[in-house]
Amino acid sequence: MDVKKLMAELDKKHPGEKEYLQAVHEVLESIEEIYNKNPQFESAGIVERIVEPDRILTFKVPWVDDEGKVHVNLGYRVQYNNAIGPYKGGLRFHPSVNLSILKFLGFEQIFKNSLTTLPMGGGKGGSDFNPKGRSDAEIMRFCQAFMLELWKIIGPETDVPAGDIGVGGREIGFMYGMYKKLASEHTGVLTGKGRNWGGSLIRPEATGFGNVYFAQEMLRTKGTDFKGKVVTISGFGNVSWGAALKVVELGGKVVTLSGPDGYVHDPAGLNAEKIAYMLELRASNNDVVEPYAKKFAGSTFHAGKRPWEVKCDVALPCATQNELDGTDAQKLVSNGCICVSEGANMPSTPEAIAIFHKNKVLFAPGKASNAGGVATSGLEMTQNSMKLNWTSEEVDAKLHQIMVSIHNACVQYGKGADGYVDYVKGANIAGFMKVANAMLDQGIL
Repeated sequence: MDVKKLMAELDKKHPGEKEYLQAVHEVLESIEEIYNKNPQFESAGIVERIVEPDRILTFKVPWVDDEGKVHVNLGYRVQYNNAIGPYKGGLRFHPSVNLSILKFLGFEQIFKNSLTTLPMGGGKGGSDFNPKGRSDAEIMRFCQAFMLELWKIIGPETDVPAGDIGVGGREIGFMYGMYKKLASEHTGVLTGKGRNWGGSLIRPEATGFGNVYFAQEMLRTKGTDFKGKVVTISGFGNVSWGAALKVVELGGKVVTLSGPDGYVHDPAGLNAEKIAYMLELRASNNDVVEPYAKKFAGSTFHAGKRPWEVKCDVALPCATQNELDGTDAQKLVSNGCICVSEGANMPSTPEAIAIFHKNKVLFAPGKASNAGGVATSGLEMTQNSMKLNWTSEEVDAKLHQIMVSIHNACVQYGKGADGYVDYVKGANIAGFMKVANAMLDQGIL
């Protein structure tokens, strides 16, 4: 495999799809050596097949607002690879959604799902619809219109979507209701469902919990843990919330949250009251964190800035892609940060990752460290298939076990001669090998 040649061909075929090309390039660089040691991969064209989705469905979504005005959004579903199980990946409703972002997310999902050890392939979907500021009735009408097209290609053993940015329990409920009506069956076709109708306990917290569990395993390789550690977190959605809860439970001090307006620095650290207020802010649908600083004395708000300038031991980027760049990484290193674990999908730029590696900072890529969400979705699928519900303690224990297993796989493939673990390389190789061997077993499809 010639990475440069392959990337040049992909760039020509998919011009301007920067997020997708960035994700593919990172994986190909990591697996190049082991790929070239396995000629059976080359002869079967594994890379050429895995970098392209199996299929992409693009469709219009017409819906009517509360004033009777007709709107038309675009809907997508990218079914990327199902070598090890049904397509699995979230739906994102956000104005930034485009094919490049969904292909990047779907491609990452292949390896993330493989790492969980659960039988799930990779996929992603969504729409450029913006739920912010819309009434429940408007969101319901949009979700129903969206499902009118999507239901034709999904199913509990075919493709199982979940939530993502802009798609929570409310949206999953509206879509599931329409699917049930159209398909005339009650099955586990979506995850992130309500607890009363097939959902799993701790699913909203799972990505954040899993990220912290993974970071805890990284810290243990250095003989330490979260107790007494100062932790910076970006975002204040489900992932940030779950991460903050688990860090505090493990004895760490969370000192930042962020939104599109900037970040809040709270030197005293979050507690139960502050985390509860974080949920109130999120529920207000205005995406701003400045009111936090006004409510809690000693906190300061930093408009238009990101929290990576704050001195910390551990950083957990949990907001969005490419939110932590080379300048931010250098600030973290200079301030003594020893561990960075991604809660979002690809929040660190390639320049940032290079700086972390150069300075031997423990760094976990999202495909490994934020796999807790999809892992718990997989556990929800299992519960649906078995027609039973596990307790929150049972789900949490299984999630913890999966994250420890993912960490061990990354160490197996990523540990260098000097003892430093390149978790990016380890995650990419571990995830790739399982999918590639499954593709070999199943022939040219």
